[in-house]
Amino acid sequence: MEYYKNIYAGFWKRLLAYLLDQIIISGIISILFFPFFIMFAAGTIPKDLFKNFNEYDYTLSSFQSVEGGLEAAAAFMFLFFIGVIFLLTIIIKWLYFALMESSKKQATLGKMIIGIMVTDLYGKRITFAKASGRFFSKFISGFILNIGYIIAAFTEKKQALHDMIAGCLVVNKSELFLHSENVKNKNYDEPF
Repeated sequence: MEYYKNIYAGFWKRLLAYLLDQIIISGIISILFFPFFIMFAAGTIPKDLFKNFNEYDYTLSSFQSVEGGLEAAAAFMFLFFIGVIFLLTIIIKWLYFALMESSKKQATLGKMIIGIMVTDLYGKRITFAKASGRFFSKFISGFILNIGYIIAAFTEKKQALHDMIAGCLVVNKSELFLHSENVKNKNYDEPF
């Protein structure tokens, strides 16, 4: 185990990679959702969005004839808009993290910039299913004051709670490749 001491990515590297990924994801989400922000700000939903209901005008002004209708319509549109954004944001983040971490690069863009990558306990590439499990386990890591994330600073293999749940490691890419020849030559069957 001492042999692999430097292979694990530390807490601060992981945090920096996470922050970079959040900036990247925020940019993607902003671009994708900009038309919805404009629609909401204008107070209208295009008729073509709901093709089965073309006979009805889905603008806030159409609810003015009902007492309190305008406020109710605005509240509904706001809650609907927030719900859609929340759901789509989770889907976008899930696909971003799971697809990138299970790819040949084994890292998100933020992790690539920092020089770290995600592996299984044997230093091998993870599957999309394992990457998905790791992503959704992050909700558990963040559940109580982000303690599941913070423990990465104190565990032997620098694993956060979601890494332990999914059976993953976050490693320094350069160190992994230095050790990969030893792993190949000795055909290790034990985890890092």
